[in-house]
Amino acid sequence: MAVKDYLRERFFPHLWCPGCGHGEVLGGLIRAIERLGLRKNDIVMVSGIGCSSRIVGYVDFHTMHTIHGRALAFATGVKLARPELTLIVPMGDGDALAIGGNHFIHAARRNIDLTAIVMNNRIYGMTGGQFSPLSGVNVSATTAPFRTIDKSFDIVELSRAAGATFVARSTTYHAQHLSEVIEKAIRHKGFSVVEVLTQCPTYFGRKNRIGDAPEMVKWLKDHTTPVGSKAKQENPALIERGVFVDLEAPEYCEEYGRLVERAMGGRR
Repeated sequence: MAVKDYLRERFFPHLWCPGCGHGEVLGGLIRAIERLGLRKNDIVMVSGIGCSSRIVGYVDFHTMHTIHGRALAFATGVKLARPELTLIVPMGDGDALAIGGNHFIHAARRNIDLTAIVMNNRIYGMTGGQFSPLSGVNVSATTAPFRTIDKSFDIVELSRAAGATFVARSTTYHAQHLSEVIEKAIRHKGFSVVEVLTQCPTYFGRKNRIGDAPEMVKWLKDHTTPVGSKAKQENPALIERGVFVDLEAPEYCEEYGRLVERAMGGRR
């Protein structure tokens, strides 16, 4: 199938602000799925609420647009009922790690076979530019006129500690790399997390005087480096990108199936 066959073209042009990075995430995801050769009827995308969650409106798969922070809970139900399906869960700052934080760590702990794509633009874009658990210290937002004092979560370290068996980070600047790590995440058997550093020029860029979208994307280029690079040793402030965790471990749906069989008197 061609890339365009995975899209609901009748819903374009999209609703995202000019310069928003979420369209680049959509492009990387679709190219990954095209390379995997997945059938549209075998894919389910589940989202919550936010700018990032609008992504489900543009893909021609089975989709669920659910409530804020609960996308992983709905996806867990779908996966348990139909474990043969490929589940992809696009999330933003709030869906993943604010109201959705408990669902996130427990989905990782269970190692259920889902791919969580966390679009980290460090702001709540849809509701007016409030700061989020990913904003970090000294950030200006509509709810932080004198700047933030809250530390941000490190998604990679949080995912690793919670038990995710595949964890990666990329950026909207590194478009080919982004698509490649999404492909690896979908292939992986278990809970996969892909953090995507992305830009919100409308709120984060404007409020923090970073500039427009090209300048924000250039910032992602200049302030990231591959995992384990010499540049990171020389400049610890650089953010690493790449695959951080790739482990084999028992997957939740398979273990649940064995539990049911034992309960029904089977021998496994």
